[in-house]
Amino acid sequence: MLTLWIRLASALRRSAATSLARRVAADERGQASAEYALVLLGAAAVALLIVSWATNTDLVGKLLDTVLQAVTGKVS
Repeated sequence: MLTLWIRLASALRRSAATSLARRVAADERGQASAEYALVLLGAAAVALLIVSWATNTDLVGKLLDTVLQAVTGKVS
């Protein structure tokens, strides 16, 4: 009788744990989408800052000129 009681209690505990895990997984399904959205917003903000910096300075053009001169200097 004790063995049956232990097996029943064990089965109920496993069933409850599985059910809880399923509920937690179902509740967190949208979490990944929200995290991706926040990462994309952060990346867009950084890109906007870089673009605004690049349009207000001539450093990007100078960098490209330096790189092209270095490449053409090695080819010649």
